[in-house]
Amino acid sequence: MGIATQERAFSIVKRAVSFAIDGVNHLFWPAACVNCRETISEMDKNLCGSCWDQLLSCAGGDYCRRCGRDASAYGMLEGNCPDCQGKEVHFDRIARSGVYSQSLQQMILALKNGRTELDSVLGLLANSALEGSGFFSEIELLVPVPLHWSRRLARGYNQSQVLARKLKHPKARISTDLVRVRRTKAQPTMPSPAARARNVAGAFAVRHRHNFTGRRICLVDDIKTTGATLNECAKVLKQAGASKVFALVLAVAGQNSPRLSPWPTKTQTDAVAKKPSPRKKGKK
Repeated sequence: MGIATQERAFSIVKRAVSFAIDGVNHLFWPAACVNCRETISEMDKNLCGSCWDQLLSCAGGDYCRRCGRDASAYGMLEGNCPDCQGKEVHFDRIARSGVYSQSLQQMILALKNGRTELDSVLGLLANSALEGSGFFSEIELLVPVPLHWSRRLARGYNQSQVLARKLKHPKARISTDLVRVRRTKAQPTMPSPAARARNVAGAFAVRHRHNFTGRRICLVDDIKTTGATLNECAKVLKQAGASKVFALVLAVAGQNSPRLSPWPTKTQTDAVAKKPSPRKKGKK
């Protein structure tokens, strides 16, 4: 038997053994969707079909590059959508992976609560958004939105920093020289956008001997709702000398017209059921 024949035989045996091992692994330790834990095949790329469908319905779409909210390209005026007209926005542009809904919302909440293995799927979405942002090549530093030290100690990590580590950029590096110096109340508990802005005012600062002067920076966070946190961070970075501050988020929440699943929710179904049927003409 020649050497070439032996190599082909060895390659065939190797593939057969590998296939058998994969089969045994799947039998005893089946792959599971990282979001809903349903059993999936090895070819499903970490998510089941249902979660992928939901994720795709949340991702992409036209949005305002100034504030991140859903907006048609035809509804923009001088680069701003109607929602951010006249508002003071300190970051220059924003990129998002999608809207805060369905499986994207579930995964972001899970990431905040210990499910750091979701960083692979969420990192894929974030990289896609960053590459299509229009400011990818300008970025020099990636700056995760910081947690107060007490919250980071309790959680064990900063989810924004976990996300930043998954970003692929040829030159930008991560900087943690932006810090949160005051523990604030949770933003979701704030009753209004103005209250959110007051809550984070003065909550951030830069470290001594920071290297932000003249730099083009991209803030990294998981969710943007009113933008108060990103706005305050961008304001502090520009006061420290940053020439430009961009923002990258996984999702934008608080949409006026959230994208809905093609299937009605229970709330929608109940609303239809309660709606009075029209009276027939001629009868009283």
